[in-house]
Amino acid sequence: MSNAPATFDAHAAGYEGPRRRLIPPFDAFYGTAVDALTMLGRAPRRVLDLGAGTGMLAARVAARYPEAELVLTDGAPAMLEQARAVLGDRAEIVVADLADPLPEGDFDAVVSALAIHHLSDADKRALFARVAAALPPGGVFVNAEQVAGPTPCFDRYYRQWHEAAARAAGSDDAEWAASMERMAHDQCADVEAQLAWLREAGFDAADCLFKDHRFAVLVARRAFEDGARAAS
Repeated sequence: MSNAPATFDAHAAGYEGPRRRLIPPFDAFYGTAVDALTMLGRAPRRVLDLGAGTGMLAARVAARYPEAELVLTDGAPAMLEQARAVLGDRAEIVVADLADPLPEGDFDAVVSALAIHHLSDADKRALFARVAAALPPGGVFVNAEQVAGPTPCFDRYYRQWHEAAARAAGSDDAEWAASMERMAHDQCADVEAQLAWLREAGFDAADCLFKDHRFAVLVARRAFEDGARAAS
């Protein structure tokens, strides 16, 4: 992911403070991502968080599902240290980039928040295929993501809206400049393209459950074998 891990490591200590200003639909965005795990039809036993950063999504999964085992991966060790301070023994921490092989073991669900858009489109598609292969039939993949507009005019509008909304929430010049430094690593893709890639990867169902301009929650379910539904 180019130099993204080093950039995020440099911002690790102060990363979470501005989140509500820089992610205008913060509560609905993260809330929808956690709610989507109910598509499993039961509480998840083991959840993998890809590009977990400081553990913002993982902490919300842990609060909703106190019995679930969590595995967090990220290529920025300093970010993961922030997650370890929050989650303690609740989570297994693995330093790994999104392009690396997934951790071994059985997962009911794979989640990610604001990480996969740092990959090229080809690497996104390859990751989606690895995630699909790692999940059991009926397993769920939740990607709370920053997305591109479907056309250049919408993409420009999304960017203008994002800055205006962040500044209206109190983001100042220095905070926005730091955000722009991180966003320099973005390689966003639009929603429709990503839904198509998820279906190509082996997910039988994929949809966008939440979208506010450039913030979207994409959810996909791994197909049940031979069309059969899980007993649970």
